[in-house]
Amino acid sequence: MSLLTRTPDHLLDLTCSALEEVRARTPLVQCITNSVVVNVTANSLLALGASAAMVDIPGEAGPFATVASGLLVNLGTPTSEQREAMLEAVAAASEAGTPWVLDPVAVGALPVRTALAGRLVDLGPTVVRGNASEILAVAGAGAGGRGVDASDGVESALPAARSLAERTGGVVAVSGPVDVVTDGRDVIRIANGHPLLTRITGGGCALGAVMAAFAAVDDDRFATTVAAITVYTVAAELAAARAAGPGSFGVEMLDALAAVDADTIRRLGMLS
Repeated sequence: MSLLTRTPDHLLDLTCSALEEVRARTPLVQCITNSVVVNVTANSLLALGASAAMVDIPGEAGPFATVASGLLVNLGTPTSEQREAMLEAVAAASEAGTPWVLDPVAVGALPVRTALAGRLVDLGPTVVRGNASEILAVAGAGAGGRGVDASDGVESALPAARSLAERTGGVVAVSGPVDVVTDGRDVIRIANGHPLLTRITGGGCALGAVMAAFAAVDDDRFATTVAAITVYTVAAELAAARAAGPGSFGVEMLDALAAVDADTIRRLGMLS
C-alpha cells in the first residue's frame, strides 16, 4: 500500500483489498485478552476469515508470538500470570517482527493496568486502540474514564492520539461514534458502526483482534487499521439491520463479519 494514496477513496479501495487478503491468507492471531470476551473474540476472527489462538501463559506466550501472524494484548482482566505472558509475548513479537495491538482497557484510574500499559507503550506497539479516555490516559493527558466507558469525546483525544503515535512510531485508533485513526501525521475518520456494539460484551475488544489480523497482511498499518475498523463497523450496521436487540445482534454480527464483501464496503463505507 502506497503512502501516496491515503485519500478516503483510495483507503476504501485498500480496505477491500485487505479484506480479500485476510480471507485468502487466514492470519493466525494470538490473543492475550480478558476473560469476559475470549469467546466472542475468537468467534469474530473465525467469522471474518482469520484464525485465533488464546495462548496466554508464560513459557508459551513468547514462543507462540514468533510464529503468529499478529498479536493482541488486551488489559481487560490482567492477572499476574497474564501480565507476565504479555511482556514475554511482546518482547518475542518485537524480535520476530510480528505486529501487535495494545488495547489499554480501563487504564487511568486503576493502578496495576495503568503501570503495565506504560511499560507496554514503551515497547512500541504497532497499533494502540482504545476509547477517548483510555487514549488520553495512556498518553499521559487524562485520568481515564468510568471503568471501560469513556468520559471524553473522540475529537478531544485527537491531539493526545497524534502525540502517542509519534512517540510509539505506530498507529493510534480512537473508538467512538466516529472512529479516528492517526499515525501522527495523517488522520482519517470512519463514521460507520452502530450503538448496539456498546450493548454486548466484546464489541470493542474483538475489534482489537481484527486489527491484528489486518496488520498481518500489509506493512502499511495505518491503512490496515482503517481497513479493520471499516470492515468491522460496516458489518455492525448490517447486523443491526437484522437484529431485534442486543442478543440477536451478537449472533447477527458474526454472520455479518462472514458475509460483508467489497461491494458492501464501497457502498456503505464512510471515510473522511
